[in-house]
Amino acid sequence: MNRTSPPPPQHRRLARPATPGTEQPAERQFTGIPVSAGIAIGPVFGVSEPDAVITPHKIAASDIAAEGARLDAAVAQSRKQLAKLRAKLAILPEESQEELAPLLDAYLHMLGPSRLLRAVRQRIEEALVSAETAVVAESEALVATILARIDPAGTADDRAALQRRADEIKEIERRLVRNLTRSPFRSFAGLPPGAILVSESLRPADAALLDPSRLAGVATEEGGADGHTAVMLRALGVPAVLGAIGLAHAMKPGDVAVVDGISGVVTLNPAPATTAAAKRGVTAFARERQRYARLRRLPAETRDGETVELQANLELPIELPLIVQSGAVGIGLLRTEFLFMNREAVPDEDTQEETYRTIIDAMHGDPVTIRVLDWGGEKEIEALSTAGIVPEVADANPALGLRGIRLLLRQPELFEIQLTAILRASVLGPVRVLLPMVTTVQEVRAAREVYDRVARRLRRRGERLPEKLPPLGIMIETPGAALSADALALEADFFAIGTNDLTAYTLAVDRGEADVAALYDPMHPAVLRLVQFATEAALRLRMPVSVCGELGADPRITPLLLGLGVRSFSMNASAVPRVKQVVRSVEIDDCARLARRVMEQGDPEVIKMLLEGFGRPAE
Repeated sequence: MNRTSPPPPQHRRLARPATPGTEQPAERQFTGIPVSAGIAIGPVFGVSEPDAVITPHKIAASDIAAEGARLDAAVAQSRKQLAKLRAKLAILPEESQEELAPLLDAYLHMLGPSRLLRAVRQRIEEALVSAETAVVAESEALVATILARIDPAGTADDRAALQRRADEIKEIERRLVRNLTRSPFRSFAGLPPGAILVSESLRPADAALLDPSRLAGVATEEGGADGHTAVMLRALGVPAVLGAIGLAHAMKPGDVAVVDGISGVVTLNPAPATTAAAKRGVTAFARERQRYARLRRLPAETRDGETVELQANLELPIELPLIVQSGAVGIGLLRTEFLFMNREAVPDEDTQEETYRTIIDAMHGDPVTIRVLDWGGEKEIEALSTAGIVPEVADANPALGLRGIRLLLRQPELFEIQLTAILRASVLGPVRVLLPMVTTVQEVRAAREVYDRVARRLRRRGERLPEKLPPLGIMIETPGAALSADALALEADFFAIGTNDLTAYTLAVDRGEADVAALYDPMHPAVLRLVQFATEAALRLRMPVSVCGELGADPRITPLLLGLGVRSFSMNASAVPRVKQVVRSVEIDDCARLARRVMEQGDPEVIKMLLEGFGRPAE
């Protein structure tokens, strides 16, 4: 089992009183991963997909052309199916269309002249195997290579990105194999209104076949919180739980289910008391959504009038609708690694510029902070290794190796192309440029030299640029950067404190490593003191500073960060309403007093007690 996998979900059987003269099925509960908030009650509707039967076999050399033609036909059929799916997106909400269209486009791109298909054809010719045999063998080999690069020392975002890429390849494999073997795909045609969709798995491409107005909820045995499917279900606004092992095999026609997308519990054949509690939960959640909807239009302002900037992190363009819905005022961290994934060559200047322009334009004047490429040995980016920019084999300890700004300064052409694209796109709206994994003043100076050189070159070319160049800031995500923040503040235009990496580096703990995951604690006093030190260094120079890691998304910690002087937060879009609610309920003086008490403590448990008790009346 991959060490980054969540612990196996559990299920339990509960006794249910039987009605005299009838035999009622017992209530059963299955615990999975909540990925889309809400509570749904309805009859179950099971969908399955018969296995495509493949018998690996050799072919004669004289059959190579015929197998190649079969592969070409399957590719053409797959592209046609995906084009039809894309056309069906019109029935979905606009934000869901924006979620799914780029993903279907990515599938279509992979069915073009990609490395995968070239390798499949080569395998047919050299190994003399059937087209479906070659597709399965090559896809599984590529997936294994990608998953082998998931390193416990990497960040959760890096691991999720690699898993998503592996899932995309599996989807292409599935589609090609089913078309080669003429195996039927799953169908949602019989889904009755108000039903709970239950399946072993749900793929993102299936979303084009779903009508959220008819669907009450979704529950599957496979999947996780960071995949494309989870993002899609959140966009649809459908209560959903993934990874509920055993659920699909336990359900029977006529069963009723409760899907709790808040707790992650799915209940089959709920007892009357469970149903009543679920109905109360539906009402409570509806009220909460109404409250958050009202919050979206209200400013993030404390009770004593202090304005706070709440922005969202963006890892993939398909998350843009979630940001718009959340009420965030801009993107505080745009991770650009997605631009370099799933392609054979490094994206050129025009390709990058077009992507940045699309994102900046979508924010309608709200600021966008673009972090330049943060490659590390744990991130498998084929285009970089193919071009000889990075080694084929990852560093023995990628978290401490050639990554972030270190790589970009070693590869100035790569750095300059990205900066050029960002600057050309920056005329569309307010932009900031963020440098990852900075540890020394010399790195900031060297990066600024490159930045200024690129700007001068563009102006000589006659390109239109903002009169004042976008600010150039740095990530504070290592203890070294935090402890030298006073010197770095003299060179940078702003700080973004990345508390995920800062916690991992400070405590020498990877939260994906089961044996030490419990030691990963962003509320450890050492981490909080580094955040305080970096924040105070920025404030002394009246320089903008934001928190863009896990701490910034935790409403319990919001008062503490406000008390330390932080006025800008960037987080996953779903956390914005909850953090805004806390901001609007506190006063800065109270937060400052809380911060003084917390920073005097050396015990994380005491710190958590102080934070939990903040704002509660004394007993």
